[in-house]
Amino acid sequence: MTGQFKDQVAVITGAASGIGLAVTKKLQAEGATIAMLDLNEPALEAAARDVGERAFAFNVDITSEARVGDVIERIGNRFGRIDILVNSAGVTGKTNVKSHEAELSDFRFVFEVNVIGCFLTSRAVLPWMLKRQYGRILHIASISGKEGNAGMLAYSASKAAVIGMTKVQGKEYAESGITVNALAPAVIRTAMVEALPEAQVKYMTDKIPMKRCGTLEEVARMAAWIVSPATSFTTGFTFDLTGGRATY
Repeated sequence: MTGQFKDQVAVITGAASGIGLAVTKKLQAEGATIAMLDLNEPALEAAARDVGERAFAFNVDITSEARVGDVIERIGNRFGRIDILVNSAGVTGKTNVKSHEAELSDFRFVFEVNVIGCFLTSRAVLPWMLKRQYGRILHIASISGKEGNAGMLAYSASKAAVIGMTKVQGKEYAESGITVNALAPAVIRTAMVEALPEAQVKYMTDKIPMKRCGTLEEVARMAAWIVSPATSFTTGFTFDLTGGRATY
């Protein structure tokens, strides 16, 4: 087996579909062993079979402290190391809703998945990375976390929190051989986006100078570069993938 991720072990959340599955396939093709995490067990099992060799399914709720701690411990003990974490699991919550109409239960749910999930998984893998003085953590954020998308209060605020977490973690582990970065895409054509109201998608796409959604392949290529051994002098940073929407 050759490839830049040969002998490395990657944990990817939300790996059953969308960005998580695309990144899984990219890293696996370049030599990594993948621990695929997702709450949707049937979809996860099917995705793992589709990826094939060196892809292992772990059904887990990333908002559960006990479940996350247990599954990361099992992964570390099984493979002896954890080199990469890509936090791709996420939800939009209710959209096309103004702030005074937003529901607290929905707001909490979005934060549990998008923020608490990133916190719990990164906290659990960091001791494994510190053992080897090497690691790559990538949180999938969103351009809405930088600029805000009207009608998406919970989602935008949660992704802003993920970006803030990235800045802190990047600084904390900068001398440990561990980088922590985020990726902020504009609209990427995924099942999650397909489920949004067309008016919401048009609102977001109209802001992109290229006037199109990004593709899963484009996200996977950039994610693979960010978590590669070669990307060693950038940490705490949020990379844009926005078709020209973000230029600073």
